[in-house]
Amino acid sequence: MQSESRDQILNTNLKTILILIISIVIISLFLFRNILFKSTYLLKSFGELSVEPEIAFTNNKPTFLEFYAEWCEVCKEMAPKVSAFKDEYEKDINFVFLNVDNQKWGNYIKQFSVNGIPQINLFDKKGNLVSTFIGKQDELKIRKSINDIKKEEKPFEEIINSEFSKIQENKNNEVSPRSHG
Repeated sequence: MQSESRDQILNTNLKTILILIISIVIISLFLFRNILFKSTYLLKSFGELSVEPEIAFTNNKPTFLEFYAEWCEVCKEMAPKVSAFKDEYEKDINFVFLNVDNQKWGNYIKQFSVNGIPQINLFDKKGNLVSTFIGKQDELKIRKSINDIKKEEKPFEEIINSEFSKIQENKNNEVSPRSHG
């Protein structure tokens, strides 16, 4: 009899400890969700924070154009840095964010030969392409290029890092002559 009551008390204690641990994990996730999921949230908000490309290329301001995707791990990793650039420079520079999964940006993807993301293109105030960064980049390199386009024109520069995501081909909305019956 004593063994059964002792086992019952032990089971009750284990259940209590398990419930306590689960509660702590849930509360921690809730309290730290902004830190844990900040990059994903930033990527999702980029499209909403974006200046329309047509406006950006005609308003006589330099332009920071980023091609990204929400599934791209390198894009998520760079999102806090890009967001900081936007906060710091948005008065002087247009920030345009184009999600490569959105079919409406297909002409820009082709125009700027995007085949790896993130891809950041920097344009001077006349709309001339000054720098292209493909893949994970050092914050100081991007900052230097941003400061350079604010000052004056410089020759085109392409900087590629081996850490980038290959664009996934989206065939969901592809149209062919025979696709309409």
